[in-house]
Amino acid sequence: MLTLNLKTATSFISAEQWKASREKALKALDTLDAGSGKGNDFLGWIHLPDTVTPADISSLQTAAKKLTDGVEIVVVIGIGGSYLGAKAVIEALSHSFAALLPGRRRPLVVFAGQNIGEDYLSELLEILDTRSSACIVISKSGTTTEPAIAFRIIKKQLEEKYGKAAAKNRIVAVTDQSRGALRTLAAQDGYQTFAIPDDVGGRFSVLTPVGLLPIAVAGFDIAALVKGAADMAKITAEKNIDNPAVNYAAIRNALYNQGKKIEVLVNYHPKMHYLTEWWKQLYGESEGKEHKGIFPAGVDFTGDLHSMGQYLQEGERGLFETALSVESENNRLEIPSDEQNLDQLNFIAGKRISECNNMAELGTLLAHVDGGVPVVRIGIPQLDAYAVGGLLYFFEKACGISGYMLGVNPFDQPGVEAYKKNMFALLGKPGYDSSELKRIVDELNERTN
Repeated sequence: MLTLNLKTATSFISAEQWKASREKALKALDTLDAGSGKGNDFLGWIHLPDTVTPADISSLQTAAKKLTDGVEIVVVIGIGGSYLGAKAVIEALSHSFAALLPGRRRPLVVFAGQNIGEDYLSELLEILDTRSSACIVISKSGTTTEPAIAFRIIKKQLEEKYGKAAAKNRIVAVTDQSRGALRTLAAQDGYQTFAIPDDVGGRFSVLTPVGLLPIAVAGFDIAALVKGAADMAKITAEKNIDNPAVNYAAIRNALYNQGKKIEVLVNYHPKMHYLTEWWKQLYGESEGKEHKGIFPAGVDFTGDLHSMGQYLQEGERGLFETALSVESENNRLEIPSDEQNLDQLNFIAGKRISECNNMAELGTLLAHVDGGVPVVRIGIPQLDAYAVGGLLYFFEKACGISGYMLGVNPFDQPGVEAYKKNMFALLGKPGYDSSELKRIVDELNERTN
């Protein structure tokens, strides 16, 4: 269900270094599975795929159907792990031009609360005023600034348009099991709710209702997604050097110890862009601590070969690539012959688009390796719910292993709070002293004016 090719990466390290890194990765796997490492109160995701029951799937599908009956747009409100997992899966499995398909039977899923964009929210309201809509709000606390702002605005729009009594049936809350502002509001106003497990952090939550409910609303097979993850959980639990999560974590850390501080996730399928964005959060928020960590970046090939490709080929050598490839396309399209051949492409007439893309991938791999860039290659058979579920879990398991190899807690995010404290102080939130911050801002303004 997933292939991992390390040949063009292990050539950049010695056999001794590779052996030592795999041994360290296996020890980190033991720590992770034993629950004896840092952040062990947030390991619920490890066995999560096996704990999602058919009854859970049925409940989510029933809620999705109820929420979407007669609805044209469903707004999913969340930030970080509360939206990126669902967004990644929906984009990967959707028709590229789904919004333009005639006679579409499923509502369009759009997102809010992932930014503080006045134009974005204003333009969203403009559309919602002309369409039948509903909302899924995702927040463990209910007080995270970006989604809380968006929910205030969307809730107000729904209540003004449909009335408060009817609006409550158009809102589903995914939140803490027993406490928090959103849980209180949901009980007060009568929203249907789903719980976020206490022991699953946001960036590991795609296989909870956080991700599964929006994915079900979009019409995709969440049972197959969970099955793919469950099968990958078995593979990545094996205590041997054939474990792909162990090997991925091992090669990342071996290269990091050789001075490769940046990992560029390269996808060769346009539907994988948001999976890259999800991966960036997963690894960036998990590993970037204590002045340690591989910086996660992402590019979309072949498009970015005409921009970032130059840097990757000939820029600083402190990076490595992980190429994410889809082995088989869901459609078939051949390049036609042209009598004039002005573009000089008749030499590939009759070939499938995918063959050209595959040769571009292989040519890029050879060029970048020759240019001094280690390349890890991950392949999945096709873009379907089962394969994507397996890929998501593979990255999660490898992330936990890799974080422990670095010696950090992969499951907290203390640095995320710094900007919030400053923002709250500057906005005048009670209990936050803004005097020193305002002095600094005034000085900066004086220097730049």
